[in-house]
Amino acid sequence: MKVTFGLPSPAFVFYTLSFNIFVDMNRFKLAAAVLLASVSKLTFAQTAPPADLVTIEQNFKKLDVLGSVLYVAAHPDDENTRLLAYLAQEKHYRTGYLSLTRGDGGQNLLGSEQGELLGLIRTQELLAARKVDGAEQFFSRANDFGFSKGPEETLKIWDRDKVLGDAVWVIRKFRPDVIICRFPTTGEGGHGHHTASAILAQEAFAAAADPKRFPEQLQYVKTWQAKRLLWNTFNFGSTNTTRPDQFKVDVGVYNPIIGKGYGELAAESRSNHKTQGFGSGRQRGESLEFFKTILGDAPQNDLFNGVDATWNRVKGGEAIVAEIATIRKNFDADKPYSSVPALVKLLDEVEKIPDTYWRTQKVKELNNLIAACAGLWFESYAAEPTYALGDSIVVNSQVLNRYNDKVKLSNISINGVTKSYNSVIAANQIQAYTANAQAEKITQPYWLQTPHSQGTYNIPDQLSVGNPENPDLPTADFEFIIEGKAIHFERRLVYKYVDAVRGEVYQPLVITPQVTANIENKDYIFNSTAAQTIQINLKSFTKASGSISLKPMDGWKIVPEQYAFTDKNKGDEWIASFSISPADNQPKLTTLEAVVTVNGKQFSLGIQNIRYDHVPNITLFPPAQAKLIDVDLKIAGKKIGYIPGAGDLVPDALKQVGYDVHQLTENEILNGDLSGYDAIITGVRAWNVNDRLAFERPKLMDYVKNGGNLVVQYNNNAGIVTKQIGPYPFRVVNQRVTDEDAKVTVLDQLNPVLNYPNKITQDDFNGWIQERGLYFVGDIDPKYKAVLQMNDPGEAPNNGSLVVGNFGEGRFIYTSLAFFRQLPAGVPGAYRLFINLLSKPKNQPLN
Repeated sequence: MKVTFGLPSPAFVFYTLSFNIFVDMNRFKLAAAVLLASVSKLTFAQTAPPADLVTIEQNFKKLDVLGSVLYVAAHPDDENTRLLAYLAQEKHYRTGYLSLTRGDGGQNLLGSEQGELLGLIRTQELLAARKVDGAEQFFSRANDFGFSKGPEETLKIWDRDKVLGDAVWVIRKFRPDVIICRFPTTGEGGHGHHTASAILAQEAFAAAADPKRFPEQLQYVKTWQAKRLLWNTFNFGSTNTTRPDQFKVDVGVYNPIIGKGYGELAAESRSNHKTQGFGSGRQRGESLEFFKTILGDAPQNDLFNGVDATWNRVKGGEAIVAEIATIRKNFDADKPYSSVPALVKLLDEVEKIPDTYWRTQKVKELNNLIAACAGLWFESYAAEPTYALGDSIVVNSQVLNRYNDKVKLSNISINGVTKSYNSVIAANQIQAYTANAQAEKITQPYWLQTPHSQGTYNIPDQLSVGNPENPDLPTADFEFIIEGKAIHFERRLVYKYVDAVRGEVYQPLVITPQVTANIENKDYIFNSTAAQTIQINLKSFTKASGSISLKPMDGWKIVPEQYAFTDKNKGDEWIASFSISPADNQPKLTTLEAVVTVNGKQFSLGIQNIRYDHVPNITLFPPAQAKLIDVDLKIAGKKIGYIPGAGDLVPDALKQVGYDVHQLTENEILNGDLSGYDAIITGVRAWNVNDRLAFERPKLMDYVKNGGNLVVQYNNNAGIVTKQIGPYPFRVVNQRVTDEDAKVTVLDQLNPVLNYPNKITQDDFNGWIQERGLYFVGDIDPKYKAVLQMNDPGEAPNNGSLVVGNFGEGRFIYTSLAFFRQLPAGVPGAYRLFINLLSKPKNQPLN
């Protein structure tokens, strides 16, 4: 299935978005103001590109520029959005941002999504940012596996050669004249991923021009040598890498056509990184960006010194320059359509230039400019939001011609099937067309279609590399005859509906398995031979008959072998329950997999929907799998109170092992009886995001004093809502242990948290994922006991991961250990230790 994807761009420090649009009085008679209600709706409000006068004027300017620049960094939100906006909308270069990762390992201020789920959200946040600043977005296969203290670890986990190959591919395909790094190779960027991104950019600068490097790519692209590689130096906090003698550019200039400066656009762009809490204030006025030359010739007075970014760089370009100048001179803002004949003639000339790269870019720009000036609007959308694989999609297309009675719709192609019309489109009258297309491929994000390692996603198809979204999502190809010339346009096939509050809404079209199977829990903890019920929620997306079964597993007994289902209709949901019990010699860890056989085909996929107002709906199809974990686990207590923070899955994990978890409200904390809770837990970063905890803290301290057990999970050292979290002082610091296999030394062997109800041993620290812990504590009051000590290689031992203190009759615990990652991942030892934190011995000394 053919697809078109727009590649937008984000920001790095302070950046903004909105679209007040008015037109330069020197160029236009008309001043237009267009208010776009919110950035979040912009990301998926329409499929057609903007066609307002501001966009037309900006696109006319871009048509005259044949230069490109690629910005390279490690994560979403690393990019300098102000610089991207300036390069794309002031200088009109083709501008791209290569984020090596999708930000999968970051934190989530809005919800509980972690890992690849968070990466999906942050991908869409980047695309929304790019729509603001005007750049395009690219990614490599690198997975953000969490904080890394050095590039050596990063490059080893990422698989250096594969990620380097992706960077080379993007350079060869995008062909930037100038490459700019956000970070240096010398470590001032702090994060190992940051430094690694600079190292790889430097290697890719040379490798992209070498036909001996990654020669398998050359069947699709040519080698490319950029003119120079620059480091965009910075001044962040206490780290100032700028110098007066560095090359500098003022990117804080004002664009009177847009009605904003690039500090304003940058803040709007950066504010799309909502999961990271990066809302930014608009900055106005002079803003200097500094650059240090890493490779290639140093710029003297312009970033593009030595690069001809005009039509003179291509054969036959001189005549095109003159034509563009004439068209712009004669442009009438009251009658943009009057420029269409000249633009169509120009298109004929551009299509003749021998440079395939710039021909492709400029034909695309001209096509959109012709449609905008002609007032030609068209789109295609599916009749329903979801279709099952193999089903027929009903596609409705609409065309509105506001040019003249000579525009003809030649044909519309959907999924390679062309339907001819050859009809003149009456002026200013919407024409509707209906066709059918087959749902050929499940719309699973391409980097999640196969299992992946800790450091890299598996991408078998070279042509998918670099794309922010699937390059084969459904599209419609329209062919119009305008001024006697056939012109092609593509539109993404979407689902459109009208919401009572939001109005007209466009969402991605989803192609699903015929039946999905969602296993109720991700992990099932077995601490005895008792059977457990595995509940599977099934949903049909078409008319279906078949069966559901679980793959046989050594050491486990499954009853029944399968369930049959018949005559299920689209939208039907039902439940199948299996009993699973340990048999003899079952493995400590087993993967359970559900298999749906439907209409002669097998599927082992669930469905997961991610819904936030600021991004389009995200739908993925995770493997229909769960973990069966055989662990020696004792539980004391039953009732847990939970005060949520920024979002985590710890409550679900606790419910799975039998706890009654209740989310506490402020009224219950301030006015209720808390003595009935065996433990109260505050969620990750709760003391950062819940400012009411400052007022609730005295009641929580009373709860502890009267015999309660309060467990506080990690918080960021910046922005804690109260001066003191616990009964005695400690200070949260930006220290962590990123090596998930780091040695753990026990400092207080007799402490109950290591002995009751589970005896903790070194084995319990095996199999942890991503990191040991983050944001440890320091300056610990002696009334606390530090229980554990650990460190990353080459660093001093740190005892701030777990502190325990008596207060009155109760116990207070602060832990920076990454339980929010370990419990959802089913790490047995993490379960045993966390259960101990919740289990205060009765009638025994606490420490």
